[in-house]
Amino acid sequence: MTVATRRRTRARELALHVLYMGDVKGPEAFEEAEEHFASQARDPEIRAYARRVLEGVREHQAEIDEWIRRTAKNWDLARMAALDRNLLRMGIYELLHEEGVPPRVAINEAIELGKRYSTTQSGAFINGILDRVRVLAGVGDRGGPAPPARPEPAE
Repeated sequence: MTVATRRRTRARELALHVLYMGDVKGPEAFEEAEEHFASQARDPEIRAYARRVLEGVREHQAEIDEWIRRTAKNWDLARMAALDRNLLRMGIYELLHEEGVPPRVAINEAIELGKRYSTTQSGAFINGILDRVRVLAGVGDRGGPAPPARPEPAE
């Protein structure tokens, strides 16, 4: 693992902390993000990528959450474990919006963080959702179309 890879992994952890705090404490947690990043990482590159991921997830959250709803069959977004939900958000953000992150890396990083911080089943759950998003979005050549259209309700 290269130094740059470890930096990005650490940055993802920090972004995950703040996203999780946002779910638990509410929007005021995001106001404390810079302080959290500064207290947890001296390296400006780590703080910068953590900030980029956090801001990217927040900016694209409606689109990202729609991808989750469309691909996580029989799972209500609000009932998912907060860590898993936020790992999916980060992974989808990186898949669709981060040019410099290969899809395999975005997925593997989310899986590993899920295994480390969430439940024993989280890795497989996260892998399944992110891989489905990757396929549906046609990511591999770096692209991210709009989420699949919602089907018309059955009469």
